[in-house]
Amino acid sequence: MAHARPTKRPYNSARRQQQALATRRAIIDTAQRLFERDGYVAVTMEEIAAETGVALKTVYSAFTTKSGLLRAVWDLLLKGDSDDAPVAQRAWYRQVLEEPDAERQLRLLAAGACAVKRRIGALLRVIRSASVVNDDAAALWRLIQTDFYENQRAIIGTLHARGALRPGLGPVEATDILWTLNHPDLWLLLVGKRGWTPAAFEAWFADTLCQQLLPAHTPRRRGR
Repeated sequence: MAHARPTKRPYNSARRQQQALATRRAIIDTAQRLFERDGYVAVTMEEIAAETGVALKTVYSAFTTKSGLLRAVWDLLLKGDSDDAPVAQRAWYRQVLEEPDAERQLRLLAAGACAVKRRIGALLRVIRSASVVNDDAAALWRLIQTDFYENQRAIIGTLHARGALRPGLGPVEATDILWTLNHPDLWLLLVGKRGWTPAAFEAWFADTLCQQLLPAHTPRRRGR
């Protein structure tokens, strides 16, 4: 009598993909915690694997290098989710670019930018500190600075095109002003060092942007 062949379980690619994504996210979360606690240079891939509860080869397979893992942590924090779209294509940033009212545009920018800074502040300090002694961190820091400046220039470009900048203020100087006020270093100084609340910083930031960039603007006064 012929024996029936055992039935093979169907290959569930969707489930495997979900498991891989969950593992990747767990590694990123562990790396973020360790980087922010101990600094980028001090943390090893072996430590990240052990803390996550996965094999070392799993970490290397997903990210190749520690610098690749640092970049993945940064990308996730910067965007706030697993969507691969860069900041310039995010919904909140597109809303800022497309807002026709200049004051509302700058206040939307302040709200969105401060939400990002709440997520990235601690890791940004790690990357900046590591950039002094580590080539990979230095390369990421330069990329962060370049992307950040270009995003500021795009916003100023929309204001300049509509003639919304205050008289005598050109797009280059306006970009420099926005870059300075929106730079994470200022957030770290006032919120991290001086104890401003995030809400107080956002209110001051929005008012100052309007005062510095728009014509004859009198910002609302807010305490901190």
